[in-house]
Amino acid sequence: MHRKDELKHQGMRNHLVSELKTKGITDENVLKAIAKVPRHLYLDSSFEAHAYQDKAFPIGANQTISQPFTVATQTALLEVKSGDKILEVGTGCGYQTAVLIALGAKVYTVERQLELFKKTKLFFQQMPYRPKKMIYGDGYIGYAEQAPFDGIIVTAGAPELPEALLKQLTLGGRLVIPVGDGSTQQMHKYVKTSPTKFSKSLHGEFRFVPLLEDKEGLS
Repeated sequence: MHRKDELKHQGMRNHLVSELKTKGITDENVLKAIAKVPRHLYLDSSFEAHAYQDKAFPIGANQTISQPFTVATQTALLEVKSGDKILEVGTGCGYQTAVLIALGAKVYTVERQLELFKKTKLFFQQMPYRPKKMIYGDGYIGYAEQAPFDGIIVTAGAPELPEALLKQLTLGGRLVIPVGDGSTQQMHKYVKTSPTKFSKSLHGEFRFVPLLEDKEGLS
């Protein structure tokens, strides 16, 4: 890792935080986490000058890093408390993972794109924000080995709700997931209110790459 996080980058992050506030992000802990995590290091160096714009960027394997507003919205909905065990479905470049860790979460993260899995796993070893475990697998089925989780965040658009994820929540646990099979998805939040019941709320339209269910086994 030859690239650095410098004072100018902190200034750019502070500007981004101010922009997110104007767009309605009010969770101070989430804003502090975004102010800490050097987003430019999670992107190709060619995007560095634009890293703190509120935009999504390509990261390879036909995947994207979500725009900061989306990251902030999902993270705020997840209501992370320090020490929470969180499952992230869709590691990507690891930026959302790092924001969760900066909030004190113990993160287990699943990535199904082998190219990204290898690249990001290596990258995590060079960064201070490291998940408890990174798994190459099908996030559609969650990660039963470490269930239950206090929170589950899905960073790809699911055509329908993966029932397996609801089953892997603790009582009071939260699932934040974009659902829809069109070009945009509705952000859903589910809270486990009893051993068999969940509350559901909707939180606006977003645009994600699709969450693929792996019906034939990972290749």
